Amino acid sequence: MDIRWEDGFEIRATVNEGEMVISANREGMLSLANVLRDLAEEVPGAHVHLDEHNSLEDGSCDLIIERVE
Repeated sequence: MDIRWEDGFEIRATVNEGEMVISANREGMLSLANVLRDLAEEVPGAHVHLDEHNSLEDGSCDLIIERVE
């Protein structure tokens, strides 16, 4: 699956007191919408692994989004 990132996207994922917070600018929100839309068309078990080394801001926790049945 090719992820379509919007130019200038910024996305941060953090966990604070057991709550996950995903923060993003407009381009980041649109990019996440692209990921969710494309992943919805994949087979169950397909997933996207996002982290600070490939798409999230420094200091972010890893974020895995998985398509289930």
